[in-house]
Amino acid sequence: MAGMSPLFRRKPAAPADRLVTLVRKPGCHLCDDAQAVVEKVCAEVGARWEQKDIEQDRELHDRYWEQIPVVLIDGEQHTFWRVNEDRLRKALLTG
Repeated sequence: MAGMSPLFRRKPAAPADRLVTLVRKPGCHLCDDAQAVVEKVCAEVGARWEQKDIEQDRELHDRYWEQIPVVLIDGEQHTFWRVNEDRLRKALLTG
């Protein structure tokens, strides 16, 4: 990308324009751990976040049931099971 024309380089979205979605279920200790990381990183970088209950959304259930907790960034899957704080931060800051 270093030799690429500036016209073709994609400018990363600002963290405040990003949306992190945590797909979880009640009573899930991995989900609680993931939420703590998501809350911390989003607060640090200024990104918005939301949580969705996999038991309340059939589409999410069918797609992610075996992977929860799942973290999406702008609707795209970022990770599942364990959330790495540094990796999430980097994804939000670099687009």
